[in-house]
Amino acid sequence: MSQQRFTHLDDQGHAHMVDVTEKQITQRVAVAESWVALNQETFDLITGGEIEKGDVLATARIAGIQAAKRCSELIPLCHPLALTKVKVEFELYPEQKRIRVQALCKLAGRTGVEMEALTAASVAALTIYDMCKAVDKGINIENTRLLEKSGGKSGHWQAAGGA
Repeated sequence: MSQQRFTHLDDQGHAHMVDVTEKQITQRVAVAESWVALNQETFDLITGGEIEKGDVLATARIAGIQAAKRCSELIPLCHPLALTKVKVEFELYPEQKRIRVQALCKLAGRTGVEMEALTAASVAALTIYDMCKAVDKGINIENTRLLEKSGGKSGHWQAAGGA
């Protein structure tokens, strides 16, 4: 067998899912964030629990968790993973009329959970948009990024100004 390469291209240049069979099982954690910028009316309706479709943040939390669990169905060549923890949290910034979505994903496995955390944060932010678009079509989803990851051969990584 040739030297193990971790690439989505095989020897013929065709896309394939990376074979992680030989990789070490380690505890892997990833944290990602996404920001949602709103107008004052929409921010007030969300925080006051007055959006007609229901509890925006509770629904967005469930959507983010579900998205992380189904990441391999959404992102081509992403491994299906048995996540052991998914946590989606929100921080409200009233003076900026922004909501910070933060997602954490965890497992013991052979591949990282960065895509799951990014997907959870993104889908939670998109759910906020979906539930509020009747009031504000100008909602801005911004700065979705990986904040931190640990585990595996590459060890720990943290974004500048991150988690």
